[in-house]
Amino acid sequence: MLKEFKQFAMRGNVIDLAVGLMLGSAFNKIVASLVGDILMPPIGVLLGKVDFSNLFINLSGQRYASLAEAKAAGAATVNYGLFLNTVIEFVIVAFALFLLVRQINRLQRAAEPAAPQTKECPYCFSRIPIQATRCPNCTSHLDS
Repeated sequence: MLKEFKQFAMRGNVIDLAVGLMLGSAFNKIVASLVGDILMPPIGVLLGKVDFSNLFINLSGQRYASLAEAKAAGAATVNYGLFLNTVIEFVIVAFALFLLVRQINRLQRAAEPAAPQTKECPYCFSRIPIQATRCPNCTSHLDS
């Protein structure tokens, strides 16, 4: 069983999957930082100095100045600002993956169509080998 597991783990596609997951995790951190540290602060300033990560609805009835304060008090909250950040992260990741797949598809060449093996006789319209100089059906001489 150990030998079988080793063969499974060492197959190329399992290792490729592991590398892909690690790269995806690292990419996720980059996108999270891009959204939280670079994109959202200017958007917040444009919308009246709003910090999206601090937008929440308090369900407990108490008043809290920040989400961190509400969480520290154990209050029930709806964190729609964090949700907005996550949606923006998703859109960025989806767009980046779209661009990546588009480039991969562009790099892959379309398979060359196979050369025709037959042609149509212009006199009897039957299919004949492309090298034929006389139609085997109507015996007409063909122009090459």
